[in-house]
Amino acid sequence: MRGHDWINTCLPDELILEILRRLDSKASHDASSLVCKRWLGLDRLSRSTLRIGASGSPDIFIKFLAQRFVNVKAVYIDERLSVSLSVNSGKRRDRDENVLTSFKLHYIAQKRPDKEEESESLSLTDAGLTAVADGFSKLEKLSLIWCSNVTSFGIMSLGQKCTFLKSLDLQCCKQLEDLNLRFCESLTDAGLVELATKCGKSLKSLSVAACARITDKSLEAVGSHCKSLETLSLDSEFISNKGILAIAEGCPLLKVLKLQCINVTDKALMAVGVSCLSLEMGLRSIGKGCKKLKILILSDCNFLGDRGLEAIATGCTELTHLEVNGCHNIGTIGLESVGKSCPRLTELALYYCQRIGNFALTEVGRGCKYLQALHLVDCSSLGDEAICSIAKGCRNLKKLHIRRCYEVGSKGIIAVGENCHSLTDLSLRFCDRVRDEALIAVGQGCPLQYLNVSGCNQIGDAGIVAIARGCPQLACLDNLGDMALAELGEGCPLLKDIVLSHCHQITDIGLSHLVKNCQMLESCHMVYCPGITAAGVATVVSSCPNIKKVLVEKWKVSSRTKRRASSVLSYLCVDL
Repeated sequence: MRGHDWINTCLPDELILEILRRLDSKASHDASSLVCKRWLGLDRLSRSTLRIGASGSPDIFIKFLAQRFVNVKAVYIDERLSVSLSVNSGKRRDRDENVLTSFKLHYIAQKRPDKEEESESLSLTDAGLTAVADGFSKLEKLSLIWCSNVTSFGIMSLGQKCTFLKSLDLQCCKQLEDLNLRFCESLTDAGLVELATKCGKSLKSLSVAACARITDKSLEAVGSHCKSLETLSLDSEFISNKGILAIAEGCPLLKVLKLQCINVTDKALMAVGVSCLSLEMGLRSIGKGCKKLKILILSDCNFLGDRGLEAIATGCTELTHLEVNGCHNIGTIGLESVGKSCPRLTELALYYCQRIGNFALTEVGRGCKYLQALHLVDCSSLGDEAICSIAKGCRNLKKLHIRRCYEVGSKGIIAVGENCHSLTDLSLRFCDRVRDEALIAVGQGCPLQYLNVSGCNQIGDAGIVAIARGCPQLACLDNLGDMALAELGEGCPLLKDIVLSHCHQITDIGLSHLVKNCQMLESCHMVYCPGITAAGVATVVSSCPNIKKVLVEKWKVSSRTKRRASSVLSYLCVDL
């Protein structure tokens, strides 16, 4: 009836919004938005797709649109089209144009007063793409067509803020240099091949991890189109020699290669070494020929054997860091070649290397005089002979971490104490053949700052007392008893971190001696300590002004201690 608005007075916003969402054309949406202010606002909420021209002043225009269309899920930006306001009638058109002009002036006023900055961009830039990321929080699909000024910085802002993004089209984005596709589980070869084809010329860094649908086909496209690629990181069980060979042949400028691909063998690594002569560092797996290689990490390379490691060692004599983790086919011969050929080695880490024997570390001790850090975990064939060779040959050793190497005993650690007078960090976890006499030697010869002997059941208070008396700079300690705690309180006032978990011999008395003098203590772990009670916990909390973390069973914490800790400390209280 004329003069009566039955629709607006009877229908709620939700119902009108649902009706507007069912309109099948842009023209219908535009017409409905002209009915009244209420419908205009609801129409803006109903829009899920925007198509934007990217010539003119697109950066400003995108900010203008993001303020009005908050539920948009798909944005198409095409630099071949010009920016234009929707053709509305009369006053509303003038008002929108005035708003855009005001917004534009405010935007320019915020920019730097440089002459170059005063001239607004005539195409989409990273600032506009950042506006997309900031303004369209529900974005699921984005298409950038011929947006040639967009760089890696803008793409990074999308990755950080558009958590719902499912589809990204980068047609002819010529300045894209850095692309991280880690954990993009829905990504397929089709998407990466198209990306490499259209944007590959400028791409310098590519990371692909946990993408189960990416295979050698994608790497072949990268090798064909990404000639400027310098950094490549791959973590996939679906990549084989074929893909790595394509990279080796097509990317001669490659400097950084990180591989965690269990199906890659020596053949592919040899090709990388021969073709990628600029390769310098960060490689998970590589063949010989990379003269500048300094850091090599081999992780779970089940098909890589002694022959491959020998080729690397003889060709990469500047190697300074080597980590071999879970490569079950690498044995003594492979590591011997490292000792013979890599005199600049400063750090060596061997994890789960059951086939590497004592003679391998004998060669390392002879040839690697600059070794400063040695990590050995679950290397069952290594014993005192190996550690003695390292101690006598590598006198600059500063860090020694050994865990579950059951053949290592007191003899090897005594040699360390007698020869390695720069050692500051010693960890001997679950080395149950190490006794007190080993720590006595270390206390007399090494300026330790960190010590972990958890699981070393043969070590008692005598060994810890020797450390406390000989190492006043000790800041972190694991595993001891009451007598040792008392000595630490006297001899190590700089102690900041202590782990007492599973120490059955310590009691509240020992804790009180410790905290009396160790006023710098920041962290104390004491779970599974039957001699520690609520009184001991309260002593630590109340006596240490710098305490930040206490790990203890919940039932050992009194209500008073909880109140005190919760208001002052970052206090960790767990049930175990």
